[in-house]
Amino acid sequence: MIGFLQGTVVSLQQTSAHRTVLTLNVNQVGYDLQVPGRIRQQLPADAEVMQVFTHLQVREDQMVLFGFGSIAERDLFRQLISVSGIGPQLALALIDALGLPDLVQAIVNSNTKLLAKTPGVGAKTAERIALELRSKLAEWRDQAGLNTLPSAGPIDLVQEDVEMTLLALGYTSQEVMQALQAVGQNTALAKNADTEAWIREAIAWLSR
Repeated sequence: MIGFLQGTVVSLQQTSAHRTVLTLNVNQVGYDLQVPGRIRQQLPADAEVMQVFTHLQVREDQMVLFGFGSIAERDLFRQLISVSGIGPQLALALIDALGLPDLVQAIVNSNTKLLAKTPGVGAKTAERIALELRSKLAEWRDQAGLNTLPSAGPIDLVQEDVEMTLLALGYTSQEVMQALQAVGQNTALAKNADTEAWIREAIAWLSR
């Protein structure tokens, strides 16, 4: 019904621990949109005019407008809520926790341990997301021209163990992916090298 809104940013508020609301002034009408918290990174420098791609959820008792900084992010949200048991708040939490590239990669690679790091996503839910969406997202990613797989990182089995170790040490998913990419590009480490070697090099890069 509403594909996107373009207007002046009035406010961006975190109304609860897991809920962020963007208020957009479009032709003197204020729209409240629930958005991923990471949309802060996509706000224009002058914090004025912004284009937000939307999804309208209609229920018997309310209508809720969700907003995203890109069409791809909005489409990924729609894919997520198509999975049984995944509501819009959990879909937003997944996007917020991992971001579009890392989330798509985790689903396509069936990295359920990484998915389950998102608050509210248990092991069974992570398995269901991967099972229902990995083929769809692999095809969608290719059609959309999204480069979500790190070109220089380790093989999948090693990467999953490295990610879990570094996340447990307190690094963010984004930091981990950047480290693996940098290590793969700037060292002679083989993609199938042992997990401990990748962990040592990644920590060394992150500690610079």
